[in-house]
Amino acid sequence: MGKRSEDLFEKASKKIPGGVNSPVRAFRAVGRTPLFIEKAKGSKIYDVDGKEYIDYVLSWGPGILGHAHEGVIEAVKRACDNGLTYGAPTEKEVVLANLITDSMPSMEMVRLVSSGTEAVMSAIRTARGYTKRDKIVKFKGCYHGHADGLLVKAGSAALTCAVPDSAGVPASYTEHTLIASYNEEESVKELFQKYGEQIAAVIVEPVAANMGVVLPKDGFLRFLRNITKDYGSLLIFDEVITGYRLSYGGAQEYYGIQADITTLGKIVGGGMPIGAYGGKRKIMEMVSPCGPVYQAGTLSGNPIATTAGIMTLSYLKEDQNIYNRLEDMGAFIADAIRSAGKEQVKVNQIGSLLCTFFTDKEVVDYDSAASSDTRRYADYFGYLLDHGIYTAPAQFEAMFVSDAHTKQDIETTCQIIKNYFEKTID
Repeated sequence: MGKRSEDLFEKASKKIPGGVNSPVRAFRAVGRTPLFIEKAKGSKIYDVDGKEYIDYVLSWGPGILGHAHEGVIEAVKRACDNGLTYGAPTEKEVVLANLITDSMPSMEMVRLVSSGTEAVMSAIRTARGYTKRDKIVKFKGCYHGHADGLLVKAGSAALTCAVPDSAGVPASYTEHTLIASYNEEESVKELFQKYGEQIAAVIVEPVAANMGVVLPKDGFLRFLRNITKDYGSLLIFDEVITGYRLSYGGAQEYYGIQADITTLGKIVGGGMPIGAYGGKRKIMEMVSPCGPVYQAGTLSGNPIATTAGIMTLSYLKEDQNIYNRLEDMGAFIADAIRSAGKEQVKVNQIGSLLCTFFTDKEVVDYDSAASSDTRRYADYFGYLLDHGIYTAPAQFEAMFVSDAHTKQDIETTCQIIKNYFEKTID
């Protein structure tokens, strides 16, 4: 790494836990010092030492249009001239809410918040208030933010209640969180057979993107839709990552399945801090001040974040061919990795989301993802970074493609990946 990044990391480590404000940025999983970024434009980011990288992290997903999109930036600048926040309603909240509800018909009403974690936390509270039940089913390997009740990992059996996966979380906070195995219908059936009348909701990433990228098996999401209906539970789709990335209507449009409650983040804010949750009117009218489920936020729906969100969603709405372009680029990179890596790797890809696993087994759930060779991934990451390609500094994250990536970017990336495997294959 460059000297300025090293110096800044040393200074940051004295004042900020681990030197970073979100753990994955620390590069600990790959044994490196993190890059400190100075600026970004289009498909590129530039570190404080002046080195350019083709970026496939894209701020962990929001940058579907690329960095510093001129239309979004200019709109945000104009909005800043009118003040950053008022703590009062604005017309922009109404405009963004209409864009969201028009694109995702299952979201008849929506509440804007400030992060994906806040959206999920509030969605679960709403589901419990609506159903008057306590238990939540989540899936091993699916990440839904750092709210206490969801910071859990599975025990040895699907029927066991979860134990906290973080210090500082009392066991009582997770006693109502049940763990199932992603893509395994039987594990869900067993939980419903035992706890069905107590289950308020099932929450799932429709495409898991926090254990690497893991696609739902054929029929799995439909199964979740059906079993929740059968037991009077709600289905929550966490579309913080997939929302507006797989299609303009998110994973729900892509797979043709509507959730009862949906959570959004990342792209919906166009790069500014924002989140949203919404669902059927009768469910959302449980939220204060209409109903008894309390949720509030000082910066919720602030005019800067809503401006960026409106502009980003408007561009996506006007040019939905973007999703064909992103699919083509994602598939091209995935095919190149498979061709170069041969039996060393498995690549999961859907649209502009993909992930390389160093394993000879198909990756279909958390256990198969966790069996991949993370040391090889760290070596792979380091080679790409040293050659100007910025990807996720951890095996269990997604690689994102944006509309700003050019044909030359993609070809350069694929050639560097090919070079890596030629170097490492005996």
